[in-house]
Parts: sequence; structure tokens; C-alpha cells
Amino acid sequence: MHTEREKGFSVSSKSCSDAFSFRLILAANRDEFYHRPSKLADFWGNNNEILSGLDMEEGREGGTWLGISTRGKLAALTNYLQPRLDRDARGRGELVAHFLTTDVDSLTYLKKVSAEGHLYNGFNLIAADLSTEKGDVICYYGNRGEPEPVVLAPGTYGLSNALLETPWRKLCFGKQLFLEAVERSQALPKDVLIAQLLDVLNNEEAQLPDPAIEDQGREYVQPILNKYAAVCVRCPDYGTRTNTIILVDADGHVTFTERSMLDKDPSCWETSTHEFRLQS
Repeated sequence: MHTEREKGFSVSSKSCSDAFSFRLILAANRDEFYHRPSKLADFWGNNNEILSGLDMEEGREGGTWLGISTRGKLAALTNYLQPRLDRDARGRGELVAHFLTTDVDSLTYLKKVSAEGHLYNGFNLIAADLSTEKGDVICYYGNRGEPEPVVLAPGTYGLSNALLETPWRKLCFGKQLFLEAVERSQALPKDVLIAQLLDVLNNEEAQLPDPAIEDQGREYVQPILNKYAAVCVRCPDYGTRTNTIILVDADGHVTFTERSMLDKDPSCWETSTHEFRLQS
């Protein structure tokens, strides 16, 4: 992935509380040019064990922004907002795809990635090993931040186009909406939670002014930054075109719901859900 305005937004929560049966809840947006070709989420890999969308842009085929495998490997990527890109840098989408297809654990993988981080434009990468028997391990690395990856403690995290938990106003707003949706949905069917999280991901209220996003994006023209200041980005030819919700319960049952824009038309969407049980 290499285009200048390619972004993502994700909020994730890891919880093992008895009150709510999901040990992982992830809600993520993919922001992209509407004309960039990609495949909708489906199973692929040697044994059809990986579930993700796929980038199909020439030269970047096979990369992805978010995926999970039946073996319990999960990865998610966002780009770091930066003024100028290196057009010769490696495609960031390969970072997710390589993790999903390898047997290397998440922390070891991110340590390897950190040693090669200079080969890529700015990115944030979440990598996780989800195991019902051994417990879950979720790690983070951003190549514009600390030199070493970190293991995340159970909690709620927000990630946009700055480093993890950078308090952009839209990030703080999105986390608040996320937590409220989770709280409201306790003891209700999971379809209610999914619907409410999709509402969060499609909130177009611009959180302005935001000096933090303006400082990091100071090379961008102001009208564009204003569009980026909402959880759901909506521009004429660029914006939020995929919403993804991933729920993992205490028994390792995964529910993966994707809502995708069709035909480059912000008024036309398709929603699909895949369910499976982790093998680990």
C-alpha cells in the first residue's frame, strides 16, 4: 500500500470479563481511494485458513490491511499520516499477509519487522496470537515510534494514523462511542453489538478543531484534513469503504462481519458475515 492518502481507523478491546462473553472485540475502518481494486473478505491460503480482504492494485497484489486465520493469528495495519512518501518503499500490506501465513509468533514477528521498519513508509501494525488454551497475546509496533514492539495488556486501545493511543480528537471520540456500544449491548444478542459498532464506524461528525492532526498533517491542505477528522471519512473519490467487526468469544468462536462499498458508490454497500472456531 503506498498511496499518499491511504488511511485506516481501528478501535479494539480485549476483555475476559464474565459479564461479557467476548475476549476480543475489534472494530476497524479501511479508508482508501474508491477506484483502488480489492477483493472482499474471503478465505484464502494453502488450506483456506486465512480470512481477509485483498489488495489487487498492480504491484501490491495479495497485501491486506486486516485479517485473521483459523489458527488464531490476527493482524491489522494502519498507515501513519506523513507529508511525503517514498514511492520506492515496500508495500505495507505485505506485513499483514506475511504474518498470517507464517508460523512465527506475534512478538518475534514484530521484532523482525522492527529491524526492517526503515524499508517502509510510516505504519502501525497489530499482531496477535489467539489461543483458547494458552491465552491471547496481542502486540504492537509502529515504525515512527519506539524501536521495539510491545505486548499489550488487556484493555481498550484506539489506533488511527498516528501512533497507538495518540489522542486525536476523532480517536478519543471513537473510543468513547465504542465503549458505550459495548456497554449497551451486554446481555443482548451479538447482532445488536455488531449493528451498534457499525454505527460507530460510520459516524461522520468531524471532531474539530484538532491541533494534533493539523500538526502531523501540516503539509496537507486544510479541507482534506477536516475530512480526516471524522471516524468515517467521506470525500468525493476517497474515504471509508470497508467496515470490519471481529468478535472472539471465550470458546474461540469467531464472528467476522464486513460491510463493503460496492461500485465506488458511497450509497451502495454489501454486508457479509463469516463464522468459525479457532483451531488453537
